Amino acid sequence: MDFRLTDEQKMLREQVLRFARNEIVPRVREHELASTFDRASWNKLGELGIFGLHFPPEYGGGGGTVTSCVVVGEALGAAGVDGGLTLSYGAHSFLCGDTILVHGSEAVRKRCLPKLASGEWIGCMGLTEPGAGSDVAALRTRADRRDGGWLLNGTKMFITNGAIADVAVIYAKTAPNAGHAGISAFVVEKGTPGFSVGRSLHKMGVRTSPTSELILEDCFVPDENLLGEPGAGFGMAMQTVEWDRSALLAPFVGAFEFLVERCCRYAKEREQFGRPIAAFQAVKHKIADLKIFLEAARTLVYRIAWLKDRGRGVNHLDAAVAKLFAGDESLRPCNDAVVLHGGYGYCHEYDVERVFRDGRLAPIGGGTSDIQKLIISRLM
Repeated sequence: MDFRLTDEQKMLREQVLRFARNEIVPRVREHELASTFDRASWNKLGELGIFGLHFPPEYGGGGGTVTSCVVVGEALGAAGVDGGLTLSYGAHSFLCGDTILVHGSEAVRKRCLPKLASGEWIGCMGLTEPGAGSDVAALRTRADRRDGGWLLNGTKMFITNGAIADVAVIYAKTAPNAGHAGISAFVVEKGTPGFSVGRSLHKMGVRTSPTSELILEDCFVPDENLLGEPGAGFGMAMQTVEWDRSALLAPFVGAFEFLVERCCRYAKEREQFGRPIAAFQAVKHKIADLKIFLEAARTLVYRIAWLKDRGRGVNHLDAAVAKLFAGDESLRPCNDAVVLHGGYGYCHEYDVERVFRDGRLAPIGGGTSDIQKLIISRLM
């Protein structure tokens, strides 16, 4: 396996780094403190072509690879872009956009994908419910057959971009007693009668990414808005796993690169007992642990992208390993980075506390660490 970037990918990384540092990062603290979505930065990402990078050109995309998407995500994190904006980008482009690209009717693709690629529309995925997270078969949202379409009823919870989305991929039971085989997926657009946003949630981290309930009350969608065949929804949701655990993990890996750079700089500048703290063995060990985690997580994430680009299909084992490592193993080095900065590490202006809070989502979102261990053990 050769994970070296092409010249084009290197240029893309440098372009995104420069752009993010100049156009997005100066506003990060303001929006993070206020827990507000930065629409101006979102529009700039759309203008840069990031949202539709892997979409075909006929749908407004750039025809890029999965690896190129990982390069972009890592560059955003390394520049210092907050985890909220990158989370919103991932849910928009991969969990929503890619599902429509792969499974949507041609009419739905033409209607939705160009607007998602440009950032004019914002997308989300509605899978999780108040009583159904890791246990997908426990979904209670129903989709009942009607002439020319389907009538949806139910409530979704913890939906990234839910409060600001123009289009959602909603998972619902079309055969309530069929378990996983009874789940289907639908495209539901903002303004559809019976489709509304419930309460918004205030979170520990990723605060600039709106998270909310979505409510469906006798919400009618036409047949063309069904993604694939009835009963194929669970497979579609599982196909998003490689995005959730590659391109969606990439900004988290990039944020660790940002963290390593900040810790090295601080350790060289901060003096105690007449010398820089970088001279002390305990500090050196903390920085070494940060670097070890960064390189291991980066390798796992790029390996999944490498496999996907070569058509290896869904590999739940590799995805679960990457997700578990990036989630669980990051907690100690993230904490060490805060401690290394002392009192400053506890203050918002030094950024490391934000990376710590944003990173705390990694063992939870996209499947908890306990679920990843179950997946790994079963597949072995």
